[in-house]
Amino acid sequence: MISDADRPVVGSSPRSLARQRSVHDVFGSGIVADVILWRRKDATIGMLVGALASWVVFEVAGCTLLSLVSNVLLLLICVLFAWAKAAGILNRPPPPIPEMHLSEEMAQEAAVFVRFHANMVLSAFNDIVQGKDSKLFYTIALWLWLISVVGGSTDILTLGYTSIVAVLTVPALYEKYEDGLDRVAKSACMEVQMYERICSECLGKYLTKAKKWALEKKKTTR
Repeated sequence: MISDADRPVVGSSPRSLARQRSVHDVFGSGIVADVILWRRKDATIGMLVGALASWVVFEVAGCTLLSLVSNVLLLLICVLFAWAKAAGILNRPPPPIPEMHLSEEMAQEAAVFVRFHANMVLSAFNDIVQGKDSKLFYTIALWLWLISVVGGSTDILTLGYTSIVAVLTVPALYEKYEDGLDRVAKSACMEVQMYERICSECLGKYLTKAKKWALEKKKTTR
């Protein structure tokens, strides 16, 4: 008899039964996750626009980072300095510049995020160099090879811009269509496993026939 504890919760989706952690939890459940998943649309749109503008300025216009930063800062401080001096002379309010500082909460969240992922990378590196995880080794080797191929066919600015766009769009789209994508992925995995099982069975039959043929050939040659 099935107890109440073993019964599925009414209204629960296959995703909630299969996996307890949401996409937001996977990315840390903080400011970074909010930006990646478009919970803070202003910050996400600002990052996309900034990445596009930087790609146009550096890649299309051919400007260098040092000259651009120097010119922008020079123009900014000149305008603000002249505004502040003119405001003092004309008895007007100074430039409305808010006090800029990094809060302790933001610094702690960034530090926790960086430490967590750095420890994950170091742990994976130790498992690879000590030969503990062959699957992880082949996976990392494949990804590094793909990065090498992509890096050889494009430049670092285009690759960085494309990576930022992918980070800010793919997780959000996955979270929006998560149930459908999980069903498609599950079906694809089942089909791959079925074809793999069929290929293994066919290969086993051919190997068995080859062994029988080799044994019969040995008997006839004696």
